[in-house]
Amino acid sequence: MKLPLSSNVALVSRNAIVLVAVVAAGASLYWLRDILTPLAMAIFLMIMIAGIERWLVNKARVPSRFAGAMAVALVVLGFIGSIWIIIDGAASFFTDASGVAGSIGPRIDQISRDVSQIFGVANPPTLQDMVAGIDLRGWLTTAAFQVQGAASGAFFVLIYLGFLIASRQGFKKKIINMFPDRGRRQEAVEVFERVRGGVEGYLWVQAVTGVMICFVAWILMRVVGLQNAEFWTFVIFVVGFIPILGGAIAGLAPPLFALVQFESYGPALILLIGLQVVLFVVGNVIQPRMQGDNQNIDPIAVLLALAFWGKMWGVAGMFLSTPLAVMAMAILAEFKSSRWMAVLLSGDGNPYADTGEYPEQRKKASVFSRVMERIRPK
Repeated sequence: MKLPLSSNVALVSRNAIVLVAVVAAGASLYWLRDILTPLAMAIFLMIMIAGIERWLVNKARVPSRFAGAMAVALVVLGFIGSIWIIIDGAASFFTDASGVAGSIGPRIDQISRDVSQIFGVANPPTLQDMVAGIDLRGWLTTAAFQVQGAASGAFFVLIYLGFLIASRQGFKKKIINMFPDRGRRQEAVEVFERVRGGVEGYLWVQAVTGVMICFVAWILMRVVGLQNAEFWTFVIFVVGFIPILGGAIAGLAPPLFALVQFESYGPALILLIGLQVVLFVVGNVIQPRMQGDNQNIDPIAVLLALAFWGKMWGVAGMFLSTPLAVMAMAILAEFKSSRWMAVLLSGDGNPYADTGEYPEQRKKASVFSRVMERIRPK
């Protein structure tokens, strides 16, 4: 049965409008990245504050009038402490590295000779050959600007967070005024709880598994005597929130620096094998059991989200890529017209794998409570 010509024209027009809207939205996200990146970080910090506040009230039995202030203090101090650890740890790292700077060149030349001998290369490249075509001054200048941008970005994140906290009191009134009908208001609250539950679940799983990895990594680095073990431990924890790339950095960066620090290959080999084993066990055994169906996202979607948000917002976008994908799948699955996109993003074709039902069929129970009960360790 053929559709009338007017229907075909309307369908083409609607698809064209959607395509233009998507392109315009992407361009806006890129052009406004300096404004939107700290705002997005502040929103996720706000979600963390809300989750910690509920935990303090429900689990720690802290009075509700004190729980909010305690949650804000914990998250803000943790955020400021993280920035300080990165800056101070990086400064300490370069200070300690300067003490062995005289031996770095000969050590790298020795590694180059050993590797070249294995592969039968007659004239192995030296360190001077490797850095001859690199603009070190330009690279250092770029790195300095990035550090300056990270510091200013952290300041704006705290500013946004303060305004979000101040406006939280009127959120319920805004919801009531936006959705006067009780039924539509309940649907909007369910969408919000599903998004919040997915993001909180992701943060919870990554934080717990990150602590497990860091504990083993710190022991390994202390055993072999790697310099700045605490700094590398914190770096491993932070990069763990970047999908795919985080595991590669955590498993390869400490062994590479161990190659330069030690004269033998033993410590680097111990770190390489140990870190790869713990990353494999956590990533393939522990993490999937904790995630359950909460992060039912296709690996291709995770990879594309990492590439997309990394291109849009840089390193901050890489950190936020998976939570943003979780949010997108949760929101798209709530509407019939966009549910097909949520199905494509999901890992098993069912974006509602936690209930097996769609919005019009599932019970009105709290999505957040179901998700958190599944992923929290007993």
